[in-house]
Amino acid sequence: MTTFVVACTQTPQQAEEVNDSNTPLHLLKPDYKVPYGELTADEVKADLERVFAYIDSERPSDHLVDKDGKEVTDLKRLSPLEEGLTLQRGAFRLGSYEWGITYQALLAAADATGDTRYEGYVDQCLSLLTSAYPLFKERDAAKESVEDAQMEQVIHPRALDDCGTMCTALMKWMKRHQDVGEDSSSFEGDVLELDVTPDTLINNYFQFVEHGQYRLPDGMFARHRPQHNTVWLDDMYMGIPTIAYAGIYFKDPKYFDEAATMYKNFVKRMWVPEKKIYRHGYVEGLEQQPTYHWARANGWALLTTVELLDILPEPHRDRGFILNQLREHIAGLCALQSSEGFWHQLLDRNDSYLETSATAIYCYAIAHAIRKDWIEGITYGGVAQLAWHAISTKITEEGKVDGTCVGTGMAFDPAFYYYRPVSAAAAHGYGPVLWAAAEMINLLSEWHPRTNDSGLHYYEQEQTNPSPLFYLTEDGKGEAVK
Repeated sequence: MTTFVVACTQTPQQAEEVNDSNTPLHLLKPDYKVPYGELTADEVKADLERVFAYIDSERPSDHLVDKDGKEVTDLKRLSPLEEGLTLQRGAFRLGSYEWGITYQALLAAADATGDTRYEGYVDQCLSLLTSAYPLFKERDAAKESVEDAQMEQVIHPRALDDCGTMCTALMKWMKRHQDVGEDSSSFEGDVLELDVTPDTLINNYFQFVEHGQYRLPDGMFARHRPQHNTVWLDDMYMGIPTIAYAGIYFKDPKYFDEAATMYKNFVKRMWVPEKKIYRHGYVEGLEQQPTYHWARANGWALLTTVELLDILPEPHRDRGFILNQLREHIAGLCALQSSEGFWHQLLDRNDSYLETSATAIYCYAIAHAIRKDWIEGITYGGVAQLAWHAISTKITEEGKVDGTCVGTGMAFDPAFYYYRPVSAAAAHGYGPVLWAAAEMINLLSEWHPRTNDSGLHYYEQEQTNPSPLFYLTEDGKGEAVK
């Protein structure tokens, strides 16, 4: 028998024929704007692969180029004063904070899928930067200009944006190789056949995070823009995970304490307890603080919390505080999720647009928190999955990520946030989407989402006889939708 699913929109004649006495109205098919219902890991993997294929196609060559645009494959024979030496350009900057997040996401994707291509991408890009760094550093020391703006940013970071996530990515990458018995010498010749180690670049980045970034008297990260002594919620993520992971990488627990103290100072200034979300900016000394709840900045705060809980040792004195903060923040965010699964650009303003990168960060963090037993999967599994369904609608056939807010400063009025442009070229969306995909694959391997009486539910055990999802058929009797 051919089935016909009754939609919510009906002709007047059909509407007259259907009533509460002759039709189970609760089985009318909802008009969802994004996919709803069961999801498989293979479906998520397909989206993950499409995004990866796109960024991989846009990855520049594994080599430098000279002033004539020719590839340079042997740096040992190259003078540091060679004119016009640059990295070959692709669609994304290999040393940006956005790509520092992407590298970490790809390492997670490699773990979730077992696909070595994801880690191979990271190996190629970070080996290139590691190998190029000393050459450009030598040129800089000779007081010659560094023509490549990307390498200038690598050599001379001037903000946490320039170095924080990149430093963390490099440390995580190196730690993976160390954990399988490789030492720094194994990186010789990985790409450019130059005898260097990633530690050289890691130390350059970390020195700025630890000593170069401007701070308030209590050690709090701050900036001189847009006002003197402005605290940016973004800097929670741009710096704190780097300091925390240094505790693992340099084997020094003092960094765990420093990161936790910094975290508590951010919470003290930026947390709005009545809404259970964070403000974007804080100006030291103001009695009346500007309070705009920008979605992606709240994502950076949430990601920082998750990273700290992953990094800090179990008995650390501040784990309880950080875990409670995670639960409070997730509860506040879930109360603001839209019916389409996305979150709004300004979280508490439903007339601001729906934004992809923040939604992806929340999806990752909530799914990860469920897997770690920090929050309950029965309560929050559907939230994470609805977010993923929303994200999947923004992945184009080409693998681009639509709906991402471009780079954003800070303002103390709503119009600034409402009218920030969105672009598929914005690098901010790719790392979070890849990370969310990897974690949803992990979540779906451990939990069992099923529809029950038309609603999506997460179960810890496989349901041998899950309640089928029924929609009305043409004869009004109903039939299970598989």
